[in-house]
Amino acid sequence: MGEQRDRMLRGELYRDSDADLVAERKACQRLLDQFNATGADEDSLRFDLLTRLLGSIGEGSWIMPRFQCDYGSLITIGSNSFLNYDAILIDCAPITIGNDVSIGPRAQLLTALHPMEDHEARRQRWESAAPVVIGDNVWLGGGVIVCPGVSIGDGTVIGAGSVVTKDVPPRVFAAGNPCRVLRELPWPKGP
Repeated sequence: MGEQRDRMLRGELYRDSDADLVAERKACQRLLDQFNATGADEDSLRFDLLTRLLGSIGEGSWIMPRFQCDYGSLITIGSNSFLNYDAILIDCAPITIGNDVSIGPRAQLLTALHPMEDHEARRQRWESAAPVVIGDNVWLGGGVIVCPGVSIGDGTVIGAGSVVTKDVPPRVFAAGNPCRVLRELPWPKGP
């Protein structure tokens, strides 16, 4: 690993123009090009491409094309999870998606951060990143945006079009811009 990738993974400022990072993103894009060009009946090819692209993907999980990400290798998806059309996962830091997760169309999970107060650093293209964690049995409605550094607890539902800027606890329904908890959700009793 190069110095800039190490800095990226530690959440420090780094330059995304680093040759090693550019090469990793291009390799990812080549696999995404293949994945996004698959036909409707090519489920096994899609899954094979995802196992080569992602850090890991659990049994029974799938992603609908068109799918976009930066590196792929920093994304882990549990079992029986689903990402609908046009998912964008900016994985400059790890993105962890649990088991039994449903993510609606055009959702965005974003880890990239840019300096807000240091205008010169932003002009020079410095950035950092913070991980995103989606717990088990979470449902993100269509068009949800999850911002860098956010965790969403198990069993939570996020309403369509929400912008999630802060952590959301388990077993709640939350929605809005910015997203806020609207009510608790019942939790099923054991078998």
